[in-house]
Amino acid sequence: MSFMPWTDSLHLGIDSIDQQHRWLVDTTNQLHDEISSDQPRRKVLAEILEGLVDYTMNHFVLEEALFQHHGYPENEAHKDEHDAFTAQAMKLLLDFEGGAEVGTPTLEFLKEWLLHHILKVDRAYAPFLLAAGVK
Repeated sequence: MSFMPWTDSLHLGIDSIDQQHRWLVDTTNQLHDEISSDQPRRKVLAEILEGLVDYTMNHFVLEEALFQHHGYPENEAHKDEHDAFTAQAMKLLLDFEGGAEVGTPTLEFLKEWLLHHILKVDRAYAPFLLAAGVK
C-alpha cells in the first residue's frame, strides 16, 4: 500500500488535470519511499522536491489559464490558495537546500494539502469547467 493511494475520489473528470494530479500523488509517494528507505539520498530527495515544486507551479498555471479562459467566478480565491501553497513549498525546498531534513511533517503537509485541494477546492470548479466543455 502506498503512502497516498490514488483513488477514484480524486478523479475530477478533466483529463489534463486528473493526469497532473495523479503525477503529484505518485511523486509524493516517491518522496515517501525515499524518506522511508534505510539511507535516504539527499540528491534524490532534492530532485523529487524540485520536481514537485516545478510541476505544481506548472499545474497551477494550467488551472488558472482554464479559469481565465472560461470566466470561472472563483478564480481569485483559487489563485490565492495556489499562491499560499507555492510559498510554503518554496520554503520547504529552500530549507532543504539549506541543510534541513525532509521527513514526516513534510510528507503529511503535502498529503493533507493535496487531498484538501483536490477533494474540496478543485472539486468545486470541476462542474463549472465540465459544463464549459473542458474534458
